Amino acid sequence: VTAQLRDEFGQCANIKSKQTRTNVQSAISSILSRLKYYKRPPEHGMAVFCGTINIGGDRTDLECEIIEPPEPLNIYLYRCSSTFELEPLEQMLGEKEVYGLIVLDRREAYVGFLRGSRIEPVRGVTSTVPGKQRKGGQSSVRFQRLRLIAINEFYKKIGDLASEVFLAEKDFFERFKGVLIGGPTPTKEEFEAGEFLHHELQKRIVGLFDVSYTNESGLAELVENASDALKGLDIIKEKAVMNRFLQELVKDDGAAAYGEDSVRKNLELGAVDTLLLSDRLRRARLKLVCQNGDYTEERTVSLEPGKHIKDIDFGVCPKDGGTLYVAEESDIIDELTALADQSSTAVRIISDDFEEGSMLYSAFGGIAAILRYRTGY
Repeated sequence: VTAQLRDEFGQCANIKSKQTRTNVQSAISSILSRLKYYKRPPEHGMAVFCGTINIGGDRTDLECEIIEPPEPLNIYLYRCSSTFELEPLEQMLGEKEVYGLIVLDRREAYVGFLRGSRIEPVRGVTSTVPGKQRKGGQSSVRFQRLRLIAINEFYKKIGDLASEVFLAEKDFFERFKGVLIGGPTPTKEEFEAGEFLHHELQKRIVGLFDVSYTNESGLAELVENASDALKGLDIIKEKAVMNRFLQELVKDDGAAAYGEDSVRKNLELGAVDTLLLSDRLRRARLKLVCQNGDYTEERTVSLEPGKHIKDIDFGVCPKDGGTLYVAEESDIIDELTALADQSSTAVRIISDDFEEGSMLYSAFGGIAAILRYRTGY
């Protein structure tokens, strides 16, 4: 790898634009200097991204990131381009299990996906099925026959829509695990029995579940009511652990804590059974050191989109007024997880795609814990 990079550095002399040539050579030099710290490649390989980015006001900055992926990176790729090649890593982040969701009655229907713990609504349809009361002048038998024809046509319309949406899913045969159908009785049973879905979907029907709503809101209700059939799915596990935390929280002697300071103290005591972290957390844990070497401080800072640590004013040393600089930096999730590992604490990353998950971030600051015992913190 380093041999190729050195060769590429030499090839940069052929780049006509002086600015582009300088940017590329600076990026390659930065990569080579960072690779010196690796005696051997990480277990799953590594992805190195380095380049000059525009930070506004005609100013640029050299950014260099080395990522160790969660899964083996079975590809060697070198790209010199105006954009970073992210697809191999994005594929690892994609949900491994996908379910199709259908909610329907004789008036309307809605389809969507359950991707990991995230519900993704897609599209709905409405019917022209007449009500049970016939208009004057129509015979009862003829009216019922026309109504059954309309119902059948609507079921076919739903089946065509669901088949179109679900079969278009990337890597369908590897990732698509099944179809959940929700609705009142006997509508959902009629839909299944009529085999209105494509045969690849029909054989993947997981089950039929009662729901009160058949619009977009019904998708969440369907997932909730299908929890027993989806016990291994992330969203069900996340809901269960969040409900356990909330139950402990309302008890007079409940073993629960929330907020970074309280949870951190309990982690240091080894009192945390399960650490709950919102996937919306955007914070860094910093070790700040005075330039004169007489002061050290640990501080957590929030990182809003587009905000960099180098843009933050840390103030001055409270001892001598010297400049504070960042000696160590880590993501708050990584830092708390490492602290949890020291006492064999389970760690759950909670999405905000359901009510309790959203509450973890908005009401509890994105950090909470179920305790092994109460500590007073």
